[in-house]
Amino acid sequence: TPAICALRHKPREAAICYFPSAMTTGFILGKFMPLHRGHMYLIEYARGRVDHLTVLVCSLAREPIPGELRYQWVRELFPDVNVQHFDEDVPQYPHEHPDFWDIWLRVVRRFVPAGPDFVFTSETYGNRLAEILGARHVCVDLERRTFPVSGTAIRENPLVYWDFIPPAVQAYYAERPHRFEERRWPDAPAGRGLGCADW
Repeated sequence: TPAICALRHKPREAAICYFPSAMTTGFILGKFMPLHRGHMYLIEYARGRVDHLTVLVCSLAREPIPGELRYQWVRELFPDVNVQHFDEDVPQYPHEHPDFWDIWLRVVRRFVPAGPDFVFTSETYGNRLAEILGARHVCVDLERRTFPVSGTAIRENPLVYWDFIPPAVQAYYAERPHRFEERRWPDAPAGRGLGCADW
């Protein structure tokens, strides 16, 4: 199915054109490392356009910010959303395993047994993810014009992007001054992998 690119200035028109009136379900996944305004915008956009939204926080043990903490951030900020946490070590990029998409289909099905109707991302991989799930991709702010920020940029210099992170994340960095010197976490090749969206 074709992707739906959300209009920055006319999101309601996009929703009216494509979203049916019946009960709808949506799905988002990401690392949220850390959670920032761009992620919040994506979740809020999706939450306002489906009846039931699942957000899957994906983490690996080797990452610099604990996955459980990131899961808590999202869950506490969006109590009306079905927030889940996946922390198993699986391939992050298609080139890492020939069955990459089958593996991720099984992962998603553990949390979303049927559907969803819509997959919301700000990433090009959303087209393929939606396809394997039999869903429609809603691409939101792909070019990061609304919130020009990334997880990598925040980890490298939280102070520069202080206004882009919510209070809970600000508290995390304020309590750990050494985190202001973080750099890109190891074993991350160039580009974005599934569940590795680092914006």
